[in-house]
Amino acid sequence: MPTVAFHTLGCKVNHYETEAIWQLFKQSGYERVEYEHQSDVYVINTCTVTNTGDKKSRQVIRRAVRRNPDAVICVTGCYAQTSPAEIMAIPGVDIVVGTQDRVKMLEYIEQYKQERQPINAVGNIMKNRVYEELDVPSFTDRTRASLKIQEGCNNFCTFCIIPWARGLMRSREPQEVIRQAQQLVDAGYKEIVLTGIHTGGYGSDMKDYNLANLLRDLETQVKGLKRLRISSIEASQITDEVIEVLDKSKIVVNHLHIPIQSGSDTVLKRMRRKYTMEFFAERITRLKSALPGLAITSDVIVGFPGETEEEFMETYNFIKDHKFSELHVFPYSKRTGTPAARMDNQIDEEVKNERVHRLIALSDQLAKEYASTYDGEVVEVIPEELYKESGNDKLYVGYTDNYLKVVFPGTEDMVGKIVKVKITKAGYPVNEGQFVRVLDEVEEQEAVVS
Repeated sequence: MPTVAFHTLGCKVNHYETEAIWQLFKQSGYERVEYEHQSDVYVINTCTVTNTGDKKSRQVIRRAVRRNPDAVICVTGCYAQTSPAEIMAIPGVDIVVGTQDRVKMLEYIEQYKQERQPINAVGNIMKNRVYEELDVPSFTDRTRASLKIQEGCNNFCTFCIIPWARGLMRSREPQEVIRQAQQLVDAGYKEIVLTGIHTGGYGSDMKDYNLANLLRDLETQVKGLKRLRISSIEASQITDEVIEVLDKSKIVVNHLHIPIQSGSDTVLKRMRRKYTMEFFAERITRLKSALPGLAITSDVIVGFPGETEEEFMETYNFIKDHKFSELHVFPYSKRTGTPAARMDNQIDEEVKNERVHRLIALSDQLAKEYASTYDGEVVEVIPEELYKESGNDKLYVGYTDNYLKVVFPGTEDMVGKIVKVKITKAGYPVNEGQFVRVLDEVEEQEAVVS
């Protein structure tokens, strides 16, 4: 039986796609082995979101070549799409496939075995207008299933290389999304995370169909789905219709990840983001009145070219005033090939780091404040895995629908089920809880209906 090993760099979409590529290998009779082991084929799914992503990708490729010089080395993903020549120049690389035509990977491997000539199968992604179907019926991780619903992005923010790596916006057919969602629920998943490169833009390339329609259809047509999460949505995509769907929904969770990147209108303009802070504030206010207790998490880029102390403080104060529940904070890093990398007034690393620390401290404070409102409450958690053993207790960890991380004494058979837990000590990054009981099927139905 031939063997294949995978290494995935970068985002959740890449991890989803690696699982999809594995399905293709599995159907062709391959056995999957760990990346650290000897394998006949190595597939490296690369990332290019930062220059560091490129560098890490190259290191991982070289490691595979060293481990088994006779193996077929196949490189795919975003860095493969943007810089195929750079990858082909690494000694030992046999096949390069970008972010399309991955379904042909096995054909390329067979072709390579016959001809022993390196294959560069990367085409012009900008010409692609069709979503590439890649199915994942189940994941190695048993508790939360990702479901990719779209590909590409039309925004061209000045700091971002992704449209060049992923192409323009393409949505997956609604019936395919629903079919795949049902398949995942039938495989035992209670929670599905809708994911993509620009997830909230779903349907913008379709006639008379959008994200709100999809959320509605998933709720009415997928039997047994308990939680539906949107991995990320831009403020400009939170339409009144989306708010209305969220308000009425029994399964869309009380958590949204809305990337802000900066809280200063002048910085947003340089970033070429499509909203003002006034608009962002209005959307958040509307969301919070429709969904009491909503957790809003966000991404922030600190030290974008030209960012003054005043502009940074606009971001800081906006986040503080609107009580985000957690932030992912990134110091701006130059991405070769983007307009922002060529801008004057690049910010000094020390200034960037100092601002990053200030924002992370704020994020920690806000996260603790948000969690504290649930002290003593009984919440619903889907346990994911063993967290640690403490004395005779086995502590399990999982998330509430509003993304509080909860640790509580439990048993292996609770993993993947919906469990009632009382929060005994709220905190951040984890809340401590006491097991109350497992929801039975009847209650689960009622929880969805109520």
